[in-house]
Amino acid sequence: MTSGNTSCQGANMTVWETAMNQLYTYVYLIIFIPGLLCNTLALWVLCRFISKKTKAIIFMINLTIADLTHVLSLPLRIHYYIHLDWPFGNALCMLCFYLKYLNMYASIAFLVCISIQRCLFLLRPFRAKNWKSRYDVCISIAVWIVVGLCCSPFILMRSTPSSENNSTSCFKDLPMRKLNLRTAVSMMVAAELLGFLGPLIIIGFCTYLIVNSFRQRNQKQQSTGNTIKALRMVRVCTGVFLFCFAPYHINFLLYLMVTQDIITNCAARQAIKQFHPISLCIASLNCCLNPLIYYFMTTEFKQQLSQHGSSVLRGRLMSMESTSSFRE
Repeated sequence: MTSGNTSCQGANMTVWETAMNQLYTYVYLIIFIPGLLCNTLALWVLCRFISKKTKAIIFMINLTIADLTHVLSLPLRIHYYIHLDWPFGNALCMLCFYLKYLNMYASIAFLVCISIQRCLFLLRPFRAKNWKSRYDVCISIAVWIVVGLCCSPFILMRSTPSSENNSTSCFKDLPMRKLNLRTAVSMMVAAELLGFLGPLIIIGFCTYLIVNSFRQRNQKQQSTGNTIKALRMVRVCTGVFLFCFAPYHINFLLYLMVTQDIITNCAARQAIKQFHPISLCIASLNCCLNPLIYYFMTTEFKQQLSQHGSSVLRGRLMSMESTSSFRE
């Protein structure tokens, strides 16, 4: 433990450690059920009942898969924060740790893809007609590869416990490796530019272009439903992006500086450490918020969910009626 960490340890941080475990437990419990149900239903509808694989449907499917990978790991996280014991081995611990960041940055990447495609198809409608769904598939594969590689430093920075007493530690209790200043600064800049500021600029620019197109068409009285839907879609993507990921990335830069003892003021260190788990919990909420994009912003999703949901209900009612009449 570094001198900075030792001098700043106190009763307040010990109390906060206990509160932080409870925070993770309650937030993950709240997220798990609605996240699992909403994303499973969304994936079922998107994959099975929407034959028109345009309007960012492929990207929405990948966004749902990214959310499900994190949601399915939550029971293991909940077990750890309740019992403070990890009996599942270091490999599974690092996998669950990795999936959290993979979900975060894959979600950011696919929100960017959705915003760009809706903007491009609105401004260049002829390109939308000639666009093939396999292009979106290739882009999605490239996104997974790039994001998967870029998230690897998050687990490489963590040290697996070597002593038997600490072999049951996981997640936040894994020690952080000490990096040299150049490596630490490089990681800070790359994470902030590629993972937050770059996507924020792109989504903001797409929103500006769509708003500008909307105003021009309104002046010419040529505004269409597609323009309104595209504007609504990009605005919701921007809202989810800012609400879920801005707090974490604003704090991430400071948190990494604390772990590397660049920030030594005790009050600042404690404030940054205390906000870090809160920002991570807020980021995890994207698993529940992303399905709102599919339902409220995609006409096909609502239509198919309504049609097939009602048909399934009618089928079950008819089977119940036939069973009851047979018994009579």
